[in-house]
Parts: sequence; structure tokens; C-alpha cells
Amino acid sequence: MISVAKVQKRNSWRYYVRGVAFGDGRRPARQRLQTAQRKAGLPPGVWMGRGLPALGMSAGQTVTQRQMELVFGQGRHPDADRIERELLDEGADPATARRATVLGQPVEEIEKRGVSPLFAVDFTFRAQASLIVLWALGDDRTRRVIERAHERAIDTVLRWLEDEVAETRWSSGRKRAKAPALVVSRWRHFDNRDGFPLLHDHCLILNRAQRPDGTWGALDTRRLYQHIVAAGTLYTLTMTTEVCEELGLATVPREVTPGLRPVMEIAGVDQDLIDWSATRREQIDAALEGITDTYVKKHGRLPGERGRNGLGWWAAQDTRREKKTPKPLEQLRAWWRASAILRFGKQMVDGLLERCQAAGKAIRARVGPRVDTALAAVDVAAIVFTVRRTFARRHVLAEARRHLLETLRGRAFAPGLDDYIADRALTRHARQLTVAQPGRRNPAPDQLTYTADFAWPHRWWIADAGGKPPRESSRYERARVASLVLQNAIRDARILSTARDEGPAATTSAAARDDDHNHDQAAPHAVDHPDRDTALTPTQRAAAVHTHQQAAMPEEYLEGRTTDPATWLRTPENIARLAALTQDAAARRRAVADSLQQTEHPATPTVGPADQQQHTARPDQGRGPGRDR
Repeated sequence: MISVAKVQKRNSWRYYVRGVAFGDGRRPARQRLQTAQRKAGLPPGVWMGRGLPALGMSAGQTVTQRQMELVFGQGRHPDADRIERELLDEGADPATARRATVLGQPVEEIEKRGVSPLFAVDFTFRAQASLIVLWALGDDRTRRVIERAHERAIDTVLRWLEDEVAETRWSSGRKRAKAPALVVSRWRHFDNRDGFPLLHDHCLILNRAQRPDGTWGALDTRRLYQHIVAAGTLYTLTMTTEVCEELGLATVPREVTPGLRPVMEIAGVDQDLIDWSATRREQIDAALEGITDTYVKKHGRLPGERGRNGLGWWAAQDTRREKKTPKPLEQLRAWWRASAILRFGKQMVDGLLERCQAAGKAIRARVGPRVDTALAAVDVAAIVFTVRRTFARRHVLAEARRHLLETLRGRAFAPGLDDYIADRALTRHARQLTVAQPGRRNPAPDQLTYTADFAWPHRWWIADAGGKPPRESSRYERARVASLVLQNAIRDARILSTARDEGPAATTSAAARDDDHNHDQAAPHAVDHPDRDTALTPTQRAAAVHTHQQAAMPEEYLEGRTTDPATWLRTPENIARLAALTQDAAARRRAVADSLQQTEHPATPTVGPADQQQHTARPDQGRGPGRDR
């Protein structure tokens, strides 16, 4: 996943130059960055991006402290000292010499307008918890494979940002151009602030890019923020696929929060090991409980999905520890291994990779490296529509990458398959809402807004097996129910194929559907069955597609873990449970109110049962439309 933060004047020196560049630790005062890194055994930062040649640098060069101060603290050329000195020697005045080293608009001019200048955007890349456990406790080969996949996934995301997303703007945003050359500095960190494993890289993307005329201008950072989810899914898909193919592993879904999207983790990594490494998760959960209780007392209701995300951010900030003293990776790995062995035993730690490979072999024997693009397009469009109602191509692309990660379970796929599925979902299952206005610039293709005409699933209430009060279905659970339209599409394909096999007559719609089907079979990413000796009939092909898709879907989806109708409160048994829960809650409220009334007014006569006004709370009570939005 990817998290994003701003690099501004208020935090560029204290947090990034002194902290992030030093392994997220506290660098000793008056000690040069390279000296401190060498003594602590930390890797130096490196430059990345296609924009480096314009600054006289190349990818892979080490980032020095002075370059950090100039680029990410002042918005100037990384070699500004030399350029300014040469201009002064040629007779230029100091103001002109300094202005020649500034990239884009000077910081002083931006501050005169009362705006805090944005020097860079910090993209922090980190892998799933199971991959981090394998990286921390695995052998040297496993560690190198995961680190190499991590670095290649970052390179893939940066190239995608340069090719598809990055733009530079000027004239208050009225003029813009593609910015296929970014300037990035990457900093490798090994652990979190508790000292437990957390492989992650900070990539500081400079908020400057070269325009077509050679001048430098600011990036359209709004576009970077809009595409952060699509970039995160690309990183996760690329890294997970390479590690699984290299080590023979596979993925399984792990439900972190009930009702929310599961995380695709490496099969065979024990939950106890994940909990051992995820110390921050435990701290955040403990703080989140108290913050949520305060929210309920203030607003009189539980927070919605967006509210939960905001409260989670506050809980993370409240539980953040002070900076630590960084240590070299060899020392950290020895400590992590000793800690895991003391807690779980040597056999569990040493056999981690073998268990993962055995679980991956079983999944790979059942799931083939095939994807049905027609089925994937319907699934992606249905989920995005149910979650968002209106969406853009970036939302569909992110969901297409999630679909590949869930369906292929770590198998490799043809390059461009995610774009192919996204374009197919928009072309065949979406309806464009954006209309070009006369006299105005036409919006870019990735800025168009779409919707779909799928049936909108109503919300329902899910009964908890542990005796807790029922909860409302989340947007993701409703999206999973909406994606059950896949089975109806397969059923329709079977009926249509049978009709074509039984008689020569065909309607216009059937002929059009036949063209679509032939297009799918000819497409480079369509389902293929190379192990079949004879050609299949359309009915057999539809059945084979259905069988493969059922084999590829995670077990939790097939078992109905979050979408099983038996857990919905529309069934008679669960409706009776809800009625009993609400009656008990109403009785307790009345008892508490009566006791308080008797305490405050002991002489007041007791109200008879006939005068009491019973009220049974409904699940939808107090939740107007848009309360969770």
C-alpha cells in the first residue's frame, strides 16, 4: 500500500532532512548525514526518476545532505552552490545568481501570497504484513527476493505516474502539459518506531517538473492525490506477483476489519506471526475504542465508514512513539529472529517458508493462470458502481487490479491486462455522465465521470455470531452482493449458447452477443484452455469459465463469509433476535430512567404500566440519508 504526506517548509528540515534521511531516527546535532548513516549502518538515499538528466544527475546517485537542503528545503537546483558561484565569478549580481538556481517560482514569492510552499509529496511504499514477516524471518535468499520485488514495484509505479498521471500546470491552472519526467529521492527504512519489522521506502516526489519550453513549474499534485489508490494497487499487485512467482507462493484473503475489504496475504503465514510484527495495529485499536466512544457520546450515533477512517488516523497519531536510535539491518534481523523464537519456538520460525510453499502449491494446483475478461469487467463495474455510484477511470483501474490479485492468487499475468479490463468495464457496463461544454476545453479521458445501470442493493443488517449487536452492512459487502450478477451473466450465456447450438435462427441481439464472444476468445487476455484436445461447444466453454472462476475465488467468498443471506436480518430467526435485543435494551433504559426519577423525586408516585409509552428502536432510527457520507 501507499500512504501520502506533504513536504512543506514547516517539516522539511526537522522531519525529513534530519529524520527520514536518517532511518526515521534522531540524527545527532552537528553530524553530517553521510557520517551518521555510515556509523548507524543505514543505506543512503538514492535519486530516481526521468527528470534527473535535466539537473545533471543520473538515477542511482547518492543523495547528499546539501542536496536535500537545497531541493526539498528551498526549492532550488541540487547543485545550486556551484551554479551560483560560477555566475558570481562571471559578474552577475547576487540576486540574479540566486534566482538562476531556483526551480520554478521562488519560495519568497509564494509566501508573500500567504501560501505555504509545497516542496514535495512523500509517497511511502510498504508491503503486506505477511510479506514483511517473510522478509524479517526468512533466509537471505527470501529477503533478497522480497527487497528486489519491492524495488521493482516502486519503479513500476513511478513509471506509471510519469506516463499516465503527472502533469505540470501554470497560469493558475489554465495551462498544463504532461510531465513524463519526475525527480524523486528514495529512502529505505527497516522497522517501525517500536523496533519491529516494517520494510518501507519514503519516495519524495519533487513538486517541480520541466515544461516543454525548458522552464520549471509546479506539478498538479491534485492528480497525484486522485490516483494514489490506483498507484497503491499497482504496487501491491506487482510486488506480490513477483514474490509469489519467484518463491512458489500464493495469496489468501485476510479479514482485518469485519465488513471491509480483506487484505490479500501470503498463504501459510500464521496469524500469530502477523500479530507479533503488527504492534502498531494493537496500539491503534486500543486507542480507537476510546476515540469512538467519545464520538458516540458527542454525536449520538456510530461513525460511518469515512468517519471510522478519520478516527483511525487520529488514533494512529495519538499512539505514535518518539523517534528511536536506528540500527543496522543485520542487528535488527538477529533481534527479530530471537524474539520470534522465544515467543513461538524455533520449529515454527524455521519452517515458515516451507509452510508457505506447501500452501502455495495447493492453491496453484487448483487455480490456473487464466482470467475471463468478460467476467472480470462485469465484476469490476458492479463493485465500483455500488461503492461509489459515480466514478472515474482511475477507480475502475484500481478495482481491476484488485480483481487480478484476488482471482490469480499470485499468478503472473500478461502486461496491460488491468487496463484491458478497465477499458472493457467502462465501454460495456458504464454510462458517461460528463458532457463537453461549448466554448470550454474538453476534459481529459481520465477526468470523465461515469455511472452504471446495475440494480442498487439495499442495505441490510448482519447478526453477529458472538452475541454482539447487529451491524449495518458496509458498502463493500453490498458491492460483493451486487457482483453476484456475474452468475446471472454466466447463466444467460449458457442459455444463449444453447439456443445457438439447437437452432440456426438467431436474433440480432444474439448475433451481437456472438460477436462479443468471438472477440473475447480472440483477445490476447481472454480465457484459454491449452490443455483441451478438442474444441468446446459454447455451452461447455461457459461451464468451463464458471468452474475456473469458482476455483479462483477465495474460500471466504464461496463460503459466504460476508454475503451469506443466512446472516441477514431479513430471515425470520434473525428478525426475532433483533426484536429480542431491542426489547431488552428498551427495558434496561426504562429501568435506568425509573431509578433516576425515584432518586431525584422520591415522593412522586410511580407511573402505572398503562401510562408507560413503550418504544422499540429500529435499526434505521436516527440515520437520515447522507448521515454516513
